[in-house]
Amino acid sequence: MRAARLIKMVLLLQARPAMTAAELAAELEVSERTVTRDAQALSDAGVPVYAERGRSGGYRLVGGYRTRLTGLARDEAEALFLSGLPAALREMGLEDAASAARLKVSAALMPSLRDASSSAARRFHLDAPSWYSEPETPELLPVIAEAVWDDRLLRARYRRGGGRDQSATDVARELAPYGLVLKAGVWYLCARAGEDFRVYRIDRFTAVEAAEERFERDESFDLPGFWEERAAGFARSLLRTEVTVRVSGRGARMLTYAGDRAAVAAALAAAPEPGADGWRTVTLPVESLDVAFGQLLALGPELEVVAPEELRVRFADAAERLRELYR
Repeated sequence: MRAARLIKMVLLLQARPAMTAAELAAELEVSERTVTRDAQALSDAGVPVYAERGRSGGYRLVGGYRTRLTGLARDEAEALFLSGLPAALREMGLEDAASAARLKVSAALMPSLRDASSSAARRFHLDAPSWYSEPETPELLPVIAEAVWDDRLLRARYRRGGGRDQSATDVARELAPYGLVLKAGVWYLCARAGEDFRVYRIDRFTAVEAAEERFERDESFDLPGFWEERAAGFARSLLRTEVTVRVSGRGARMLTYAGDRAAVAAALAAAPEPGADGWRTVTLPVESLDVAFGQLLALGPELEVVAPEELRVRFADAAERLRELYR
């Protein structure tokens, strides 16, 4: 524990011109007295740590000193590629590894480049969760993430069907965890179950245990490609019914934001050209009539439902109630 702290202290001083005892204590999560003892221990070991007293004083390394302890460990190198997702790193339990990796990289850089990481952080930030929702970190995510990094089999229990209600049932699974995906604040595991690759929501796992044995990873597996294909297939599978609508030119543009974008684009491409009044008839795949009612009602007078009659009646009723409300 102390050896790791001493190494981190050297890397911190190598990455910065000087640091006060308070700054080092905060970074190392120890007391200032411990910082003083550690600095003395480094000096006794031959590391040229120099202490300057006074208001502007602090600790620094004698100019030109370079440590060779800048090699990245595997988990640190892997975590570094995700360093633009600090929240995701915390949820997977990799924040410390990423912090150590950034320190080592900073220590290895030329002095003129040591502000590269902070410069990038001031200019770019990736916010993965969706709007209007408070993301929850799945309790079992760190265990699953560790198994993914280490190619270890997972023995798990998974809540299948029914979501969180009483009808959900737990099933036992042995999985080869290939990769994690964070989509709109929700974590998913892409894993091989038997001979098939499947997608599992992390928050539906009720128990997981990483086995001692590792699995043989299929090097041809492409996580981004697999996810894109499955996500597109899932979106298509939700569109189980069709509605026919007439939309104005403005309504056609608004329609893109009222449903599945790929499905809307395909429906508009297949629709006949607009008539003299600028309106066109579109056959649109939707998840259900209830979902379609909520999505299409937002287009207001830019859309008319043609079929089915059940949905047309609901729109007519909504329009009448609005008229009465604003009379």
